[in-house]
Amino acid sequence: PDEPPRSDALPSVSSLECLINDQQTVQCLKAAGTDGQVYMPFDFIQNYFEVYGKMKHYDGYDRFEFQQSYAKVIYNPKVPYSYTGVFMTFDSYNVEARDRVKCISGITGVPLSTQWHIQGYYYGIQIAQFGMSHYSKELVQRPPTKQVYENAEDSIQVISIPLGSGAALILGNTIEHILSFDLKMITNGSLSVVLETNDKLKQYTIHYITSNIVIDFDHKSNIYYGLGASRHWRHIARDLLTDLKKGIGLTDTRQAKKVRINILKVARLTVRGSGFIDNITLSTSEHLSQFHDASQWIYLNQDEETGGWKNEVERRLEGYKPIPAGWISAMGQGQGMSVLSRAYHVFQNPKYIVALSQAMLPFTKFPHEGGVRAVFMDKYTWYEEYPTEPASFVLNGFMYSLIGLYDFKALLEDKFESYELVTRLYDDGMTSLKAMLPLYDGGSRTFYDLRHFMVQMPPNIARWDYHTTHISQLVLLYSVTKDPVFKKYIDSWTGYLNGKVAKHN
Repeated sequence: PDEPPRSDALPSVSSLECLINDQQTVQCLKAAGTDGQVYMPFDFIQNYFEVYGKMKHYDGYDRFEFQQSYAKVIYNPKVPYSYTGVFMTFDSYNVEARDRVKCISGITGVPLSTQWHIQGYYYGIQIAQFGMSHYSKELVQRPPTKQVYENAEDSIQVISIPLGSGAALILGNTIEHILSFDLKMITNGSLSVVLETNDKLKQYTIHYITSNIVIDFDHKSNIYYGLGASRHWRHIARDLLTDLKKGIGLTDTRQAKKVRINILKVARLTVRGSGFIDNITLSTSEHLSQFHDASQWIYLNQDEETGGWKNEVERRLEGYKPIPAGWISAMGQGQGMSVLSRAYHVFQNPKYIVALSQAMLPFTKFPHEGGVRAVFMDKYTWYEEYPTEPASFVLNGFMYSLIGLYDFKALLEDKFESYELVTRLYDDGMTSLKAMLPLYDGGSRTFYDLRHFMVQMPPNIARWDYHTTHISQLVLLYSVTKDPVFKKYIDSWTGYLNGKVAKHN
């Protein structure tokens, strides 16, 4: 606002005790000369009604700004969604910064999750989101700035350099913090990067070593990431700031410690061991390299027998028996398919089409058969994010699976010819979605799943960020179908974000 709003003189007030539901008291204020004008403290209102507010400071005055919800980012495409384009709002995602990402593996280049297990494991959904966020950023961000430090016509060969000394390359870069290089090792060795930081001008060194360790920190200034043996040429891209924060923030819990630190200068790089290194580059981004790492992981880790991406960690949902490790998720299948569709678009490798075809198999089988298929009320086909017994019917995971099927269907129609199975799976799912959307409408917010119906538990009301995900997914599907059913729920569910509620009798 350019100028402060006009305000009338505030009435004089006196202290008043408020009794809430005959259970607790809250100290309030009562306006003089009235019986009904009572002022309640916002910290009570915030917790009681789950609403949000913040004091904002403008030039010359303050204003308190109240919000019904905390989540506002909704997918709003200017053109219809395409498997070749940005994936929803994933261009704003920073998956690697999540506190339940242990680190980005030096061996695979993809996230290791601690969401359900402290040791860290590969979680296909998280890896797919990592890949699609970098794919989307590649499309919307300006081209990166780059500084190439070594791209010899003949790759540098570092032979038998004592591990204590090494060959050093002075960098002195204060702008670009994404390090990339091509590497092939003959013996064990390491590549160490010295960083000057704003942490009391302290220097940290990140060591990338030919080892299978995941990540380690000596709690002084040395951070270690394993690269594996690296005996064959590979391109490696590392976000030095992410690697620095994950190292310093390393804990023995599922949640990484929050770290506030910035790199002032990438000072120097030291190589030890025997091998080849080339194309040493610092840049502001390497999105396609990171997308390629995610695509490769998804391709290489698809189960040959089932066509699924198995989650090798037990999953517990309240009201259901634990799901043993090795389960397949329809959301994981859908997001994996969205990555592979884009991978084929970028890299034009037919192996991705083969993997996409195999990824449909779990959609045809029920959980007891190793699949993700369910049926609601003996009529509507559903694809389960969590293969529970009985089915849980998670909405956002189902819609992500439909988007993945749509991506493969659209790819085939663009490049080859219509494929009967993917079309049938997609059409069956869309029929169910349109019929079942009313079951997820809570009148003021959406339901995350249908466990209140399936196992007679209290409703699992979606958090606001899941509520906006539901809206964004419907916006995507509406952009490619123009189905009025989707528009109806987009409008009403968006209204819930601003305090509108369904009518009562």
